Amino acid sequence: MNSTPPHAVPRGDALSLARALVAIDSRNPSLDSDGPGEAAAATFLAETLTAWGFKVDLLESSPGRPNVIARIGGGHGGRSLMLNGHLDTVGVAGMTHEPWSPDVRDGRLYGRGSTDMKAGIAAMCAAAARAAAQPAGLGGEVIIAAVTDEEFASDGTRTLLEAGVTAHAAIVTEPTRLAICPAHRGFAWADVVVHGHAAHGSRYDIGVDAVMMTALLLAELETFQRETLASRTHPLVGHASLHAGVIRGGSGISTYPERCEVSLERRTLPGELSPGASFAAEIEAACDRVRARESRFRADVLPGISRAPNDVAADHPIVVSLAGASRQRGHAAPVEGLSCWTDAAMLTAAGIPAICYGPGDIALAHAAEEYVLTEEIAVATDVLESLVIDWCGPKGVAWGS
Repeated sequence: MNSTPPHAVPRGDALSLARALVAIDSRNPSLDSDGPGEAAAATFLAETLTAWGFKVDLLESSPGRPNVIARIGGGHGGRSLMLNGHLDTVGVAGMTHEPWSPDVRDGRLYGRGSTDMKAGIAAMCAAAARAAAQPAGLGGEVIIAAVTDEEFASDGTRTLLEAGVTAHAAIVTEPTRLAICPAHRGFAWADVVVHGHAAHGSRYDIGVDAVMMTALLLAELETFQRETLASRTHPLVGHASLHAGVIRGGSGISTYPERCEVSLERRTLPGELSPGASFAAEIEAACDRVRARESRFRADVLPGISRAPNDVAADHPIVVSLAGASRQRGHAAPVEGLSCWTDAAMLTAAGIPAICYGPGDIALAHAAEEYVLTEEIAVATDVLESLVIDWCGPKGVAWGS
């Protein structure tokens, strides 16, 4: 557990802040039953940012789970910029190193949440502090939003949007390996319950095998994926896809299974589905095709949660400004798609164009070995500092003048 007092983190020192945050266990209790949640990390960050000169508020998304909303600059005509990141982490089972010991070895900062995404939070906070300290000050306002629950239901970002927190644009500092990511896929979940007829294993004359019936559906969905989804593409995030995540069925090897359940996930593309279309409708259509060949097939489709994709135009001012800030710091950041879903989609949908950019590799998120390159933390901080200065402008210069 972290023992670093907030005042001991030097103002604008991203690596020190990242290490202090990684040392705090902030496992999401909705994912890990003994997870303590984000309160300790949020309190520490709030006290640190207050010491750094931010105006800080805590806004709970649920009891004992506060978002940190910190503001600096503003009131002088510039554009506002939200810097968003999540404080919660997944569990630590199976990790090959100490999860809460923020060791730095061979240019890597280790620990659960180091890449996903406490290094990103540290970089964005340090960048805002440095930009606000420049002699010209900031004309526009920077809003730090360090939120809860992104790993489960995104209640943190939802809460701050419902509270009316807004900005002209946003950067979500998820791990992108310092690529600029204006698009990512969405997702939809659904459960399918396939019904059979229970019977002794010898009674083929009356038994209906729900597991075999489910296999017919899965084969039909695989054909749909290969022949249809693979042809639906987006220039940054590839093609649409689906997969079966969990399957449950049967009670014994000599019994025809009466019921089989399969949980399915669909990864969706920006602009892919027409209005009113849904993953559940696609599954229902596949069920109809199976039923046309096999009259014994019976199934119920139960829609689950879904999240929209994110898509911000490559020539949007926030993308152009971030690319320019990266070049200014000597890094030609590529423009890529991000494979995972993030809170950026919620921000964009709420009228705050949001793109992802941050240190770390998403492939190391939730992994047995999690680390982030310290050099990437430094570069991200420098680039975001330049972005804040460019986007928010100096005091006394009105936006667009």
